[in-house]
Amino acid sequence: MSEARISLRIDPDLKKDAQDLYSDLGLDLTTAVTMFLKQSVREQALPFKPELEDPESVQARKDAFRKDLKRYKSVDEWWDDLNA
Repeated sequence: MSEARISLRIDPDLKKDAQDLYSDLGLDLTTAVTMFLKQSVREQALPFKPELEDPESVQARKDAFRKDLKRYKSVDEWWDDLNA
């Protein structure tokens, strides 16, 4: 089977960190990239879910804007209510 070459421009520190990680896992960088590509093709998607925020952060932000939550004018007011 013939091989195709891929040339990538990547930060040298990132490359070194990735090589160290994959080495600890018993892989070289070529094998790790090949695994990533094969998984992408198999799933017809990225093999991970890209997110800007984790679901808990999103829910916390939504909760903060709910109208039925009690509002406080100061931390002292909140603290007094909490300790009541």
